Amino acid sequence: MLAIFLKTVPFFALIGLGYGAGRTRFFSEAATAALTKFVFYFALSAMLFRFSATLSISEIFDARLASGYLWGSLAVYAVGSAVAFARRLDVQTAAIEAQCVCTGNTGFLGVPMLALLFGPEAVAPIILILSIDLIVFSSLLVILVTGAREGRMSLRVFRTVGVGLLKNPMIVSIVAGLLVSASELPLPGVATEFLTMLGNAATPCALFAIGASLASKSAERMAVAGWLSFAKLVLHPLFVAAGLYLFFPVTPFQAAVAVSAAALPVAGNVFMLAQHYGVAPQRVSAAILISTAASIFTVSTVIALVSP
Repeated sequence: MLAIFLKTVPFFALIGLGYGAGRTRFFSEAATAALTKFVFYFALSAMLFRFSATLSISEIFDARLASGYLWGSLAVYAVGSAVAFARRLDVQTAAIEAQCVCTGNTGFLGVPMLALLFGPEAVAPIILILSIDLIVFSSLLVILVTGAREGRMSLRVFRTVGVGLLKNPMIVSIVAGLLVSASELPLPGVATEFLTMLGNAATPCALFAIGASLASKSAERMAVAGWLSFAKLVLHPLFVAAGLYLFFPVTPFQAAVAVSAAALPVAGNVFMLAQHYGVAPQRVSAAILISTAASIFTVSTVIALVSP
């Protein structure tokens, strides 16, 4: 376990460096926003495109892996929703809290860290998990919040979801890469070198951006944020492990990657959605801050327990 913890330390040290730069205002919020935009639209997109261009849909999509991960995520989503409704929260706030407990920071933290820790064989499962988080759960949040506000489901809601997916650079990068792969046309050497160079910037920049963005997060509503962090860091990987080891068994390696991805802290895009819709952004902010800090220890523990 110590060896794995030491392997994860550099990743979290980069987050800590970003946090220090943001906290001391050496890195302003505007600079953090610009760096995040660079990672989101360019560096991470280049990395995902290059990964996808070397894989086929059959290599990425595994029905049992998708079912097991989806089962575990929906189970913890149900728990998060039940706890929220038991506290008499409305549908919109319950949807935000449920999103916190089932959506990890797979894009900015999971892709670079797990790909390096588990090796290139982990890329396909990670892309599948990232796609499920973006397509299923982000869409579900938009549907629930918009539907609750309008009092009904309409075609406009699903149009909003569809447009949002088409504008997401991670989804576009994965699809574009798969199309290149399906064409069986090799990427020119110059293009490969360009994508590799740009994609290599994703890891340090994404981790630094996570830390810098955390510096502006508040730690209000600690009890609720603590519950959401516990559900994300502990319950989510437990439910996904149950789904993949008991109900939809896959290879030990696939299970290890998926459970490790489920152990990641609350995703930053949940805060972006909460802020966009004006639904409990401080609560989400605190959950991201607490879960990211605690994940320094919990993620390495989970990886040590599930590694084949």
